[in-house]
Amino acid sequence: MLLPDVLDEEAAMSEPGYFSDHSMVRRVMSKRAVGLTYGLRALVIGAVHPLLFVGTAENTEHRMTPYTRLALTGRLFEAVFLGSRAEADRALAFTRKRHVKVRGTLPEDAGDQHPAGTGYSALDPHLMFMTMAFTFDSAEVMYDLLVRTMTGGEREGLYQDYVRWGELFGMPADAAPASYPEFRAFFDGYLASGELFLTDEARLVGSYLAGQRVPYSQGVPLQQVTSAFYLLVQGSLPTRIRRMYGMRWGVAEEVAYQGLSRAVRTAHVSVPLVPPVLRGTLAGPSAPVYKMLSKREHELVSGGRPSMPGVDPRNWVQRNSA
Repeated sequence: MLLPDVLDEEAAMSEPGYFSDHSMVRRVMSKRAVGLTYGLRALVIGAVHPLLFVGTAENTEHRMTPYTRLALTGRLFEAVFLGSRAEADRALAFTRKRHVKVRGTLPEDAGDQHPAGTGYSALDPHLMFMTMAFTFDSAEVMYDLLVRTMTGGEREGLYQDYVRWGELFGMPADAAPASYPEFRAFFDGYLASGELFLTDEARLVGSYLAGQRVPYSQGVPLQQVTSAFYLLVQGSLPTRIRRMYGMRWGVAEEVAYQGLSRAVRTAHVSVPLVPPVLRGTLAGPSAPVYKMLSKREHELVSGGRPSMPGVDPRNWVQRNSA
């Protein structure tokens, strides 16, 4: 399936959308460092929610190509965040049409709190909120890390913008906590709870998206080009999440992560000192970068090779369709 053309960068800069140019969500999501990392982080953390992960995996056309799904999601989300109302409405209509069909039950146990047979639906208000929660949390974390630390008022403004964003996709406003402090108390409690669980497929896909398994191109590891983004995503994860995935994280990784994140942050704070040729890379839609990764995935799959080195996700497709 071709990705829908829902975001025109020139139009997005000139036509009004659902969020004003001065809104926190546009200020945050227009930063390319955020756009290139928050989606990866949100999917990696979101995979610990069995109902969200399985519901998506069982109903996607891109099960074997996770970066293609990420590229599609990124374009749809950016159309609503940054696009005109017409672009946002196209993205919302496309998403609603697909969500109506997303419903089912867990095919096997996924932890004590999610036994086989537990139902899920993309239209479930709580699951809509959890999708918003993982997305908002990652945007907040990556902006603080790579751009600057938000004030309390800015944090509240960003949260309320995300609640509005969730409403545009169909989430009832009362499915989300009323304020940022209430949200943070809930979400931090959730991440520390016994609800988190990684299915085998979630562990594979999450590890791949976080850069532990990446596609290779023309004999040169794509990781050489994108390793910086993977390092930032892995370093930004809560320690518990890294341990659930079995990610290696020691002193060397931490030092590299701290140095890289400081460098990116400094570039945003000291924009006048950044060479003019690089200034344009600090802002704007990020979907084109994801398209590059999804293109490579399709090259691998069309050539009869798995997109994730060493593992073929069709094992899960065959097992769950049996």
